[in-house]
Amino acid sequence: MKRSILAVGLLAAMSNVNAAEADVELYVDQKTRQIFAEPGPGRTRLGAFRKVDEPAATSHATANVAAPSAATAPADGDHRPAETTVSASTARVAAVKPPVGPWHERLQLRGYVQMRYNQVLSGDEARLATPGDRFLGANQSFGLRRVRLVISGQVSERVFVYLQPDFGSTPTGSSTSNFGQLRDAYADINLDRAGEWRLRAGQSKVPYGFENLQSSQNRLAPDRADALNAGVRDERDLGVFLYYSPKVAAQRFGELTKSGLKGSGDYGVLGLGVYNGQGANRAEGNDRRHVVLHATWPFKLSSGQFVQVGADAYAGQYRVGTPTSIKIDGTSFTPAVDAGIQGSTDRRVAAHVIWYPQPFGLQAEWTVGEGPQLDVAQQRIRTRSLRGGYVQAMLRRTGAYGVLTPYLKWQTYRGAAKFDTNAPRMLVDELEAGVEWQPSNALEIAVAYANMRRTNTRQAPYPRVRANVARVQLQWNF
Repeated sequence: MKRSILAVGLLAAMSNVNAAEADVELYVDQKTRQIFAEPGPGRTRLGAFRKVDEPAATSHATANVAAPSAATAPADGDHRPAETTVSASTARVAAVKPPVGPWHERLQLRGYVQMRYNQVLSGDEARLATPGDRFLGANQSFGLRRVRLVISGQVSERVFVYLQPDFGSTPTGSSTSNFGQLRDAYADINLDRAGEWRLRAGQSKVPYGFENLQSSQNRLAPDRADALNAGVRDERDLGVFLYYSPKVAAQRFGELTKSGLKGSGDYGVLGLGVYNGQGANRAEGNDRRHVVLHATWPFKLSSGQFVQVGADAYAGQYRVGTPTSIKIDGTSFTPAVDAGIQGSTDRRVAAHVIWYPQPFGLQAEWTVGEGPQLDVAQQRIRTRSLRGGYVQAMLRRTGAYGVLTPYLKWQTYRGAAKFDTNAPRMLVDELEAGVEWQPSNALEIAVAYANMRRTNTRQAPYPRVRANVARVQLQWNF
């Protein structure tokens, strides 16, 4: 009976779409089994469909199959064409349909803005600093943390393009905000007609860690955990990445993102990449590349519960910036650098597990490795070990008020801040509690409180600061 209702709903929705018009994305309500043309609480995405005029000789078994098309990506990384189809026999179209119309008509425009208010409630406000939010500290309150605009589209059967600038950037050492800066500029090249194998070339996210890949548009906490993000600050670099996503996994990645369950997007179940290693929008410092390996799988239990587990690793040589003179414990010195012109050893491994909030969720990551780090006792920058991670618990509730998701997050890190001048050692212990409210798809409001104990890696002698901080973020999506 439910299957019949679903089929009738799909045909009714598609009957309103002219074959020359754009595709329609459909969603099914998990409780009522009704079909909707836009996402919402409790709705699962079925796919993108268009009306098909079948010839008279078409058999009854395939008469209800709708051709798939490229779907608009809701968040970073979820950029593959939707290939969900519906028929009496639940048949699936193997190949990606070629896009129609001129290439410029296939481009889509979307974006989001995050406006924050930060307030230090107690502690050393004057010396507080975090890598993830330059508006946090002395004499700062309101700020535009992110102003993103995404231009993307399937410009040919085998090529998908993605361009994302950010107009909320604050360059290092500058007191002026809202600079325009490139975040993503890449092309996905399908190596097979089904789109399971693809090559991503350009500046894009490095597939290391779950939270690094998770879009800031979706993430609960205001900032990413330092332990994972310290390896690939800004999460991006310039290189070439090979991804493999079988259809079952690709469909689950898309469902996790569009259903509001805070997925990471589709970066493949397997990935292999070669990239510069100096970070996004930074010139390469040597002629040695970094290599990254990525593996993850989104399980779906018989109850409908999603569970994702995986591991990542990268290795290369990182060349720290030119050391500067510092004064610590009354002694002034300029750190020597052990590594030669090719840079210091830089390698890490990480593991992640996510029990998605349906309604209760848990998310955890841990990383270990080694990299360049300031040794104050020896007055030099040398390769040293590092470790850290986080655990986050969350509860997702939906109702007439929208979606409400409270969370609790603990993180720790003992390791280098390799992207900062002199690569100082970073000690972080932080407990954060917050709640995100989504009254509609276009609006999100988040409130968070954090007890912070962290090293200020921007100013010598790199003090460890304690503070209690309140933060409010308003995000609008378009």
